Amino acid sequence: MLTHALASDLKLEVAETKYRGHARDLAREAAEGGQTDLVVALGGDGTVNEVVNGLLSTGPDPDSHPRLAVVPGGSTNVFARALGLPNDVVEATGALLDALRDRTERTVGLGLASGTPGSPDEGVPARWFTFCAGFGFDAGVVGRVEQQRERGKRSTHALYVRQVVRQFLGEANRRRGTITLERPGDAPGTTEVTENLAMSIICNTAPWSYLGNRPIYPSPEASFDTALDLFALDKFSMPAVTRYASQLLASTPDRGPRGKHVLSLHDLTDFTLHSQVPLPFQMDGDHLGLRTSVTFTGVRRALRVIV
Repeated sequence: MLTHALASDLKLEVAETKYRGHARDLAREAAEGGQTDLVVALGGDGTVNEVVNGLLSTGPDPDSHPRLAVVPGGSTNVFARALGLPNDVVEATGALLDALRDRTERTVGLGLASGTPGSPDEGVPARWFTFCAGFGFDAGVVGRVEQQRERGKRSTHALYVRQVVRQFLGEANRRRGTITLERPGDAPGTTEVTENLAMSIICNTAPWSYLGNRPIYPSPEASFDTALDLFALDKFSMPAVTRYASQLLASTPDRGPRGKHVLSLHDLTDFTLHSQVPLPFQMDGDHLGLRTSVTFTGVRRALRVIV
């Protein structure tokens, strides 16, 4: 249906991904060719992330790079839903056709994560993310879910909930966090340091994710129009996790989790997270292995998106 609908109004070339990273390669070719005005990604958040990294392989340049359109085809589709698109292929296709007819688009900010100079991970290539990254607990959950999917399990919300519980019970650093945050201080040339964080979530928009149809807002102020937001906890005991998990489930666009163990920072352009031990790392729901240090940059106005 999507191909037929678009082909009636556009000169269309269809490509089906065949391996992990193929969407990135195809999008990079489209950007480098100079003849493509629009790239449509049909898939989940992982596919969208690959396309974005392909489009921005030479850096952000929204005036010259192809525009991006997204038709949700995954299980959660956070990026598409955060843009206000329907979470249904047919309805989203109709919305896309309306947007193309009306020529409506917006330029969104993105996050960039790279290896920290002087750290064991300094050689890790930089990678863009559209809606979130996680260093520590939530990335461990993503890794567990991916393992279950490789074993043939369906990616359901119940599966995620089970892996959250298992990740918590197996968490080795619950009593004392291993993550240190470094960011520019108020005075020029200074650095502000926050130690012993137990978990960290980086948001480029709100909501951070969905549990079924329920949006979850650890950082309600996060926006495609600003830099990055950071949500972190410095305590991971059972009472603390129970309290803040309940607050997350009840979070709204106006109120996220609060309390003495919560660190909530808004509109950060540059910061680094270090860990005393290797921790799981994820971007846009894609588990990327273990890291000891990651440097984040919030880049405003990085990519044009059809909405």
